[in-house]
Amino acid sequence: MFRILAIVAALMFVGLPGQAQAEEKVRLTISSSHAAVVPWVAALKTHVVANANDELEAMGSDYRIEWTEAFGGVLYDFKETLEAVEQGVTDMGWVGSLWEPAKMPLQNIMFATPFVTSDVEIAVDVLNELNDTIPEMKAEWDKNNLVFLGATVSDTYHLFTSFPVNSLADLKGRKIVGATALGPWLDGTGAAFVSGGLPSYYMQIQTGVAEGTVVIPNGAFSFKLHEVAPHITLVEMGATTIGGFAVNKDTWNRLPEDVQKVLAKLGREYSAVHAKEVAASYDMALEKMEAAGATITELSAEERLQWANGLPDLAADWVAANEERGLPARKIMKAYMDAMRARGVEPLRNWDENL
Repeated sequence: MFRILAIVAALMFVGLPGQAQAEEKVRLTISSSHAAVVPWVAALKTHVVANANDELEAMGSDYRIEWTEAFGGVLYDFKETLEAVEQGVTDMGWVGSLWEPAKMPLQNIMFATPFVTSDVEIAVDVLNELNDTIPEMKAEWDKNNLVFLGATVSDTYHLFTSFPVNSLADLKGRKIVGATALGPWLDGTGAAFVSGGLPSYYMQIQTGVAEGTVVIPNGAFSFKLHEVAPHITLVEMGATTIGGFAVNKDTWNRLPEDVQKVLAKLGREYSAVHAKEVAASYDMALEKMEAAGATITELSAEERLQWANGLPDLAADWVAANEERGLPARKIMKAYMDAMRARGVEPLRNWDENL
């Protein structure tokens, strides 16, 4: 259940259009299950919140946003990011589609296509394009009472383990934790998948529930996972879009047009801004973890290719499952892979070649 109903009541939206006066306040709450130490949350604070009123002033608007920031799980945890925005527990925030494979299967297309690209700016640009041009992609947000403003992306995934990994054989029988959408990436490796979220990984590894994780360096460093999983094996499994910045649709419909325009502009800028921050902080995170005592090795090109080719046909499975739901998944998968290749990406595995 969501926490602190009194807080929720206090954070309700006020300041309706039609009450025009100079410097009219529009009170909005922006939230996340994760703290602002991770780039896709930090940029909500440093770009959206920081620039909204300057943008409104520049356009000559009488409206100003009075922000309440509720980051770091103040209102809800990582399992509730969609429902919290959908139900109006918060007006807007980061929605983690990676934990919503049933409700947002199309947003999770990159989890069905590992080893395609580690370029975060390309990844987020492609998903924004798909959401802009494919009605069924946009509909996933609409039916959950959300207005999509911009995709969010993680850096490329690697292995963080309590034991050294020199080959795929070293994973056999090991318990590896990750977001639900990452489970299929371990198929064929012999590892046992354990479901979790970034805020829970440390405790799960520390207590022996898991022996390692498939995770991004930015997230691993932010949550000090190198303390319990000091063996970092660089696998380059691929960057993934992990959700997006979204606004509760009821809140959105009550907003003055000026505020809608500014949030739409900043939301798409936020998408690009945080992707650049992800790229910039990636090397720094690895360097700091190594300086703190972590051991960093690189899985060989041969082992990576073996891993990629040894996976089940995840894309075909994704297409089949979503076509059964009446979604044009084959068309979307081809559009996705074509968009990647059009940007110069050379996938380790061409997931659309057998569709």
